Amino acid sequence: MSKFLLRFLLSAPFLLCFAITTNAQRAVIISDTAKQQIFRHDQLYYLEDLHGTLTINDVKSAGFEAKFKVNQTATPTTTDPTPAYWYRLKIRHNPQSHNNWIIEFFDQTIDSIAVYAPDKKNNYKATLLGSSRPFQARFYQHKNFTLNLDNSIPGEQVYYVRIKSHQPVNVIMVLRSVSWFITYALEEYFFFGVFYGMILVFGLYNLMMFIAMRQRQYLYYVAYNLSIGLYEMCADGIAYQYVWPGSPIWNHNAYGIALFSASIFSVLFTQSLLNLKANAPRLNKLVWWVIGFRTLYFVLCLTVNPNWFSYKIIEIVPLSLALFTGCYVLIKGYRAARFFVIGYSFLLTGFVIKALIALNLWWLPVTAANYYSLSFCFIMEMVFISFAIGDKVRLLKKQQEKAQLQAIRQLRLNEDLKDTLNRNLEAQVQERTKELVEKSSLIEHQNEELKEVNILLQQQAEEISRMNVLLEKDNTILHQDIEKISHDRVMSTEVDFEEFSKIYPDRETCFKFLSDLKWDKGYNCRKCSNTHYGHGHLPYSRRCSKCGYEESVIAYTILQNTRIPINKAFYMIFLMYSTNGKISSHKLSEILSIRQSTCWAYSSRIKKVMEARKKEIKNAGDKGWSKLIEQSEG
Repeated sequence: MSKFLLRFLLSAPFLLCFAITTNAQRAVIISDTAKQQIFRHDQLYYLEDLHGTLTINDVKSAGFEAKFKVNQTATPTTTDPTPAYWYRLKIRHNPQSHNNWIIEFFDQTIDSIAVYAPDKKNNYKATLLGSSRPFQARFYQHKNFTLNLDNSIPGEQVYYVRIKSHQPVNVIMVLRSVSWFITYALEEYFFFGVFYGMILVFGLYNLMMFIAMRQRQYLYYVAYNLSIGLYEMCADGIAYQYVWPGSPIWNHNAYGIALFSASIFSVLFTQSLLNLKANAPRLNKLVWWVIGFRTLYFVLCLTVNPNWFSYKIIEIVPLSLALFTGCYVLIKGYRAARFFVIGYSFLLTGFVIKALIALNLWWLPVTAANYYSLSFCFIMEMVFISFAIGDKVRLLKKQQEKAQLQAIRQLRLNEDLKDTLNRNLEAQVQERTKELVEKSSLIEHQNEELKEVNILLQQQAEEISRMNVLLEKDNTILHQDIEKISHDRVMSTEVDFEEFSKIYPDRETCFKFLSDLKWDKGYNCRKCSNTHYGHGHLPYSRRCSKCGYEESVIAYTILQNTRIPINKAFYMIFLMYSTNGKISSHKLSEILSIRQSTCWAYSSRIKKVMEARKKEIKNAGDKGWSKLIEQSEG
């Protein structure tokens, strides 16, 4: 037993080495029988450089060998834009291969890629790639990032890739033969041409429909299609290749602008196509709220943090709202929404697949089929949305034809009714004509009697007119007496502000009263004593015709420089006069709704005038309060 234990302990290191070798990183073997190989799982190890300071000499040293971790996901993804990520891959070269080989990166949104490839002397040479570099710097003028491999180095070689990007990206690396890369690229660009050609065709078709029918839904759909096309060009790298090859900065934000535009125009198109204002008023309000919040988020991305554009998952909100709205109006009986629901179901499916891949939740290997699933779903959505637009036009045409048939039936019914009425009217006219002939003699006799009555009525009317003239004069005199009595009653008794305001209701009335009071003995210019004047700029002010001096109606009165409403100032003077100055400022504040301090200052001013003019207003009667308004030259 002891011998067995001793042998086990001696063999343990070898077993451990065997176990480590068994779980070590697998190399991808270059073989002419395989056109391409995608690096997956244990073929790809990664190291997270938290501060972004590591160099190639650091990561390839023995101390960092064990720090690399095996990739556990089908599609490697950088989860945090702050650190840099190092990836290690092994390739077993085959100098006997008849093909040239490249490494290709699928994700065109990666900002910076540095590929460190070994040479025959085991030195590493860096090749810089990424969307932050000019497009012309690429060896292959292709939308994807590519790197030529030196297959003349025999044996297994280790490559290091450093990736840094402002947003989470998919690290999909593929080993391809150049011949297959060319074949694949030609086919891919062919399908891109078909895809973007369909977008242009659908856009031009709907633009012509808008010009012909002048319905906004077509214009919204054109803008939506163009936005989707721009987004796909940004995501595929086509825009960088053909639209702004010399401006890498556009790669960072252009897709966010395209997504915002697509979201806004998609919900506006939904709102117009499904006629939500009539079919679903509450959902129509919700659409406007979503547009507002999406616009606010877009502005924040532009002004606060452009990296927020990378949270594309936010687009599920307007997309889900559009699909739910379509289902809702379809259930309510709006048949034009059926193709709309199918189209947006495809779009939501593609979006969910792309979101799962981006969030590293997709359980299947990433292939061209699921990588371009969203593009395929866009095509299906465009097809079914075109059907939906045609279906709506067909339903509108059907409704129009139905309305025309109903209008024709109504016209025929109206024609029949008109003929029946005409026949009845003709019979009635004949009968009435006969009656009129029989009664004509009676009418002539009655006319004679009426003439005599008219003469009598005319005489009575003249008498009534004369009496009305006298009554009108009496009414005028009575009305003037009532106004005078009402004025005298108000001016001689304690009345509230509402009743007082009937006499002086507004600023215009108060100014007129002041003008009559101030210049009752004629105008005399205070500067040059001229007696001729014209109207000034302010109401009821007077301007000297000689020196041009303009005097306002409240100048040189107790109301000068008063900031409270003039009718309230009138009432305060009246209350001070009628109470002989005994009313408190607190009471005035309560009555006039003016601050107590203001009432105290103004009432004190009035009391001084009352004291100064005690003799003058003693026997003034109901006109005594108006004597307080006048003020001396000082």
